[in-house]
Amino acid sequence: MRRYWAAERSVRAVQRETARATAAAEIGALTQRELLIAGAVAYWCEGAKNKPYYRHDRVTFTNSDPALIMLFLRFLDAAGVDRNMITYRVYIHETADVAGAERFWLKETGADSTQFRRTALKRHHPQTVRKNVGADYRGCLRVDVRQSMDLYRRIEGWTRAVTNGADDALDR
Repeated sequence: MRRYWAAERSVRAVQRETARATAAAEIGALTQRELLIAGAVAYWCEGAKNKPYYRHDRVTFTNSDPALIMLFLRFLDAAGVDRNMITYRVYIHETADVAGAERFWLKETGADSTQFRRTALKRHHPQTVRKNVGADYRGCLRVDVRQSMDLYRRIEGWTRAVTNGADDALDR
């Protein structure tokens, strides 16, 4: 059984990479419009949204995936947001490599260190068995856009257009 899976893992790894490369080629480079659509949908999935009991009207996006953070930053560029209007904050467990995570996110975003707010540390609970440990764990990065009420409302509109378009397609 072990010999079978030793051989099978490499075959499946090649199949996975082939499928990923084929799918990426189907998409190709994103247009400005497509970037707005992708970014608005990503925000609606991962960003902070207004609640009936709490009107926020501010753009705040949090995620641990560097690729998704970079997509969101590209989206902000496409939406005309000046990078100087962005602030960042790392959220991470206190037992992790906090300084390493801060360096990682600073390098990944290409931001100025003055744009980073104090890191938020999550207290360690020994009874909890966490899987997000090790050198690859860099916590979550929160991206805040200052003075973003208008942008938030535009994201609501873009998302409404995308979701209403999906509803229209189902009616046909």
